[in-house]
Amino acid sequence: MTCTEASLDALRQVGDELADATVAALFERGQVGTFNTLMRYVSTAGAPLPEGLPDVAREYLEATGTPPSWVDWSEMEKARLFFIDNNVHISTALSFASMPACYVVPHVAKLLSATHGLKYPSKRMAETGQFTVYLMQPDAFEAGSRFIPAAQKVRLLHASIRHHLARENRWNADALGVPICQEDMIGGQMFFSLLVLDSLHRLHIHMSEEGAEAYYYAWRVVGAMLGVDQRAVPKTLDEARQFLDQYMIRHMGPSEEGAQLTRQLINLYEEIVPGTFFDPIVSALIRYLIGDTCADWLNVPHTPWDTAVKAVPHLLGVLETIEDHSPLGAWVLDRLGHLTTVFELSSLTRGRVMHYAIPEQLKKDYGITSITPRTRRWTPPAATVS
Repeated sequence: MTCTEASLDALRQVGDELADATVAALFERGQVGTFNTLMRYVSTAGAPLPEGLPDVAREYLEATGTPPSWVDWSEMEKARLFFIDNNVHISTALSFASMPACYVVPHVAKLLSATHGLKYPSKRMAETGQFTVYLMQPDAFEAGSRFIPAAQKVRLLHASIRHHLARENRWNADALGVPICQEDMIGGQMFFSLLVLDSLHRLHIHMSEEGAEAYYYAWRVVGAMLGVDQRAVPKTLDEARQFLDQYMIRHMGPSEEGAQLTRQLINLYEEIVPGTFFDPIVSALIRYLIGDTCADWLNVPHTPWDTAVKAVPHLLGVLETIEDHSPLGAWVLDRLGHLTTVFELSSLTRGRVMHYAIPEQLKKDYGITSITPRTRRWTPPAATVS
C-alpha cells in the first residue's frame, strides 16, 4: 500500500471532523467550563453523564462510546496476552524509541514544544503508558472500563489543540499541515506499534508472528477510536512498513525543538534512576534503538555505554530462556516486569495519584509465557525505501 505524495498531502489538511466540531461548538458558545468538566468527569465507560451537559457533547460521547463494528475480539485477546508477556519491554520501547522518533519529525517536535500540556516528556510518556495499560485490560470495551473514556478525551484534547493553535494564529497549516492531522495520527500509530515491534526485535525479544500481528491490530483499533480515517490506515505489517518508510523520508530531520525535547527526556530518566553511574545508559539505549543518524539529529550524546548496551539483547535472551524453562523463573520475571512498570509510571507522575494503575487482572495469567511456540518467530518487514 504505497500512498502517493498527493494522497499524503491531502491527509495533512484533515483533522478529526467529529471531535473538531464538538470542541468548536463548546468553545464558540463560551462553554469552556463545560468542556473542562467533561474532560474531568467521565472516567469509566457507562458512567452517568453530568446533568446539563450540552447536546453536542452528549452526542459526541454517544457516537464515540462503542468500538468499531469490525473488531475481531480473538485478535484483541491475543494482543492482551502479548502485552502481558512483554509489558516491560514494550514500556522500554515506547520510552526510548517511540518518543524520540516523534522528536525526529520537526513539525511534530514543534507542535509538542508549542503546546504547554504536551511539552513535558514525563506527562506524555505517563499518559501513553497508562493508555496502553487501559487498552490491554480484559474489559477494555465494557461498562466500567477506563479505555473508552480515555480515548474520547484524547480526541477532544487533540481537537482543542487544533482549535487553539488556529484561533491564536500560532501554526502555519499551509506549510506544516493541520496540527495532529490524519497523516501524523497514522504516523503516531506506526511509532507506537510497528516501531515498538522493531525495537523488541532489535533487543532480541522473542515474538511470534501471531503476537506481533495482534499487537499491531490492537493499535489499528486504537486509531479508529482516536478518529483516524481507517481507509488510509495500513492493514498489514508489510503495508505499515511502507507507510512508515514514506512518512519518515517525507518528514524526518534535525530540529532545535527535537533536540530540546530529547534532552528533557534524557534528564527525566537520569533523575529517575538512582545515583549517576547508570545515567549514560539512557542515552546509549536511545542511540541503539533509533540509530546513529536520528540520534545525532537529536543531539543524543555519545557515552562509554554505547558499546556496552549492545550486550543487553544477549542478557534479555538469557532471561527469556529462564522464563521459558522455569515456572518459578517466569513468575519472578513477571513480577519484576509488573514492579518495573509500576515504578516507571509512578516516577513519571512525580508521586501524584495514579489514575491508570496497572490492573491486577492483567497479572492473573502467570501460566502464559508465549502465545505460540518459538519456532514461528516474527521477522520484521524489510525496508521499502532505499
